Amino acid sequence: MDKYKPERVANSVASELIRKIQDKRAKIGVIGLGYVGLPLAVDKAIAGYEVIGFDIQQERVDMVNQGVNYIGDVVDEELRQVVSDGRLRATTDYDEIKNLDIVTICVPTPLDKNKQPDLTYIRNSAQEVAKRLHAGMLVVLESTTYPGTTEEEVKPILESTGLKCGTDFFLAFSPERVDPGNKLYNVKNTPKVVGGVTSVCTKVAATLYSNVLQSDVFEVSSPKVAELEKLYENIFRNVNIALANELALICERMAINVWEVIDAASTKPYGFMPFYPGPGLGGHCIPIDPLYLSWKTKEYDYYTKMIETSAEINDGMPEYVVDRIYRILNRFRKSINSSRILLLGVAYKKDIDDIRESPAVKIISLLEKEGATVLYNDPYIPLCFVNGNEHRSEELTEELLKSVDLVVLITDHSSYDYETIVKNASFVFDTRNATKNLYNEFANIELL
Repeated sequence: MDKYKPERVANSVASELIRKIQDKRAKIGVIGLGYVGLPLAVDKAIAGYEVIGFDIQQERVDMVNQGVNYIGDVVDEELRQVVSDGRLRATTDYDEIKNLDIVTICVPTPLDKNKQPDLTYIRNSAQEVAKRLHAGMLVVLESTTYPGTTEEEVKPILESTGLKCGTDFFLAFSPERVDPGNKLYNVKNTPKVVGGVTSVCTKVAATLYSNVLQSDVFEVSSPKVAELEKLYENIFRNVNIALANELALICERMAINVWEVIDAASTKPYGFMPFYPGPGLGGHCIPIDPLYLSWKTKEYDYYTKMIETSAEINDGMPEYVVDRIYRILNRFRKSINSSRILLLGVAYKKDIDDIRESPAVKIISLLEKEGATVLYNDPYIPLCFVNGNEHRSEELTEELLKSVDLVVLITDHSSYDYETIVKNASFVFDTRNATKNLYNEFANIELL
């Protein structure tokens, strides 16, 4: 890939910052050292910059400073190396922002109890930056949010200092594209979208990412475009997963194998992309981000029917799984009440240690409400809490498999020996099609 070369800009402040970025003299801060922030901080340090990570959790700060990794997508040795070389350190002291040239905000954007956007973390971070903002600084928001957040929320906070955006300091939105557990694409090699408040802001931010990443940098005309494209990415997946889930509901009524239908459709070399049903959506993006756009569009007197219907279908999958569990047990003259049910996997996705928004939590809650004794095994999640109650991962033994009334596969971790599981369980309800190669051989398997 040709090295990104920004066009010359008349703004002398921007020109100086661009030179500092290109010469690796720019000092960079990353606010939020979670699944997005830590990989980004490490990659910036690997690229040769001095990086300071900020987090309100002292435990995270201490681990980073000790070179101890807690994020699956970060390479342990890379973290240790950049910390050892003095290129990356972490702190809870936001006063260090005043010595930085660039600040990237990578904080959570959750929903509140009413499923409306909660921008508390973004606003707090912007206020902390504003207290130390100085001429020549670039601020980039990476947290997924609704169109308008950068210009309507962050910009006024920063300009309350008297400094002018696009002239004195530079502001852009560049959405994170982190896919936990993806072995092919990571922060470093995934194309980056950048949209600045002004064209100069865009050029400065694009220069940063082109010097950090090994991927193309795609410039858009405004932060709103970049904010909306990120939501569209996740809405695309949300809607298509909902379609697959609805197809699964239809296929069960028609006694058709939904997985066979999808496999057959996937043979078409054009015009089709396979998505798969499951027990529900999890993670920090797909179940949440579509509702950010749905909420924002009401300001324009528009209601996102497809998005909201998709969310309703996906949100209802845990209840559907429990209903199927009820019917499976009923065939064996057993009730959910007093049954011992083993869930395999509680992480929201295979081969990761993230339980955020995992459908397994809701499934456990529903089963326990009906009086079931719920056990779980997950090699990545040794401990979890459901309704305030502690649950610990059980050792997955043949004895455990034989002792339960039903095994329910929620997360299809690669480490599971599915043949051993099927051979020792009295019955397996597989919501991920992980046992497809065993389905025709064993009679004790039911697929979603």
